[in-house]
Amino acid sequence: MSISQAISSHIPYLRRFSRALTGSQAGGDAYVLATLEAIVADPSAFEKELDVRTALYRLFLKVWSSVSVNDHVDDIGFSGDEVGAHRNLEAITLRPRIAFLLSSLEGFNTAEVAATLVCSIDEAAALIDAAGKEIANQIRTDVVIIEDEPFIALDLQTLVEEQGHRVIAVARTHREAVEAVNKERPGLILADIQLADGSSGLEAVNEILGSFSVPVIFITAYPERFLTGAPPEPAFLITKPFGVDSLKAVISQALFFDRKSHRKDEPESKSALV
Repeated sequence: MSISQAISSHIPYLRRFSRALTGSQAGGDAYVLATLEAIVADPSAFEKELDVRTALYRLFLKVWSSVSVNDHVDDIGFSGDEVGAHRNLEAITLRPRIAFLLSSLEGFNTAEVAATLVCSIDEAAALIDAAGKEIANQIRTDVVIIEDEPFIALDLQTLVEEQGHRVIAVARTHREAVEAVNKERPGLILADIQLADGSSGLEAVNEILGSFSVPVIFITAYPERFLTGAPPEPAFLITKPFGVDSLKAVISQALFFDRKSHRKDEPESKSALV
């Protein structure tokens, strides 16, 4: 398979990454074009011994750091949540910003981030964590945890507070969850599915979202109840037992992109759960 055939399916995602990194459509696309031109001029610049996506993004970052193609670009017109996301992005230190985009936007795991940035896995994890902390400093918020298992709730509270947020309530039942949220109006909800009173955390969240919109991350041992293939599905879903780094990244992503959730029975076009 030729290089062009191997990378063709990755180009749209590289354009997305490039636009997010540069903050403009024209500038982002120009760097992608420069990367493709570099491959045509010197095919050996594309490291074939690496995974195709890793090799492509690694070469892109090399071109981006060494070639100025952004002398004049028109800023892309952002609307809604995108405005806040790009403003937040610009405030993150450069190298953690790149690691965060690779991880949260492009779905690279830590080892892939390390290979792309030519650093150790520990260094990549530290960069992603640093981005999460910088995001938390920008977007500190109050959090309600809906979880009936005390030890898990304590782990979640510790993790959330380590990121600079404040846990304002831990609810074990549907009624406690609704009362806590209606009283405190948090900026983020972490919710389990199965609650102590036998009710569904999803039902509690849907009732909560009937009065206002807020980012929701579901943390559950029963992902099959959500991942049915039929919309709507949650934007943010963590499976128990959860990894600390994965949960930190998802919390940062939910707040960074300000992905508001809406009732699960709202029309798909209006719902951020899908």
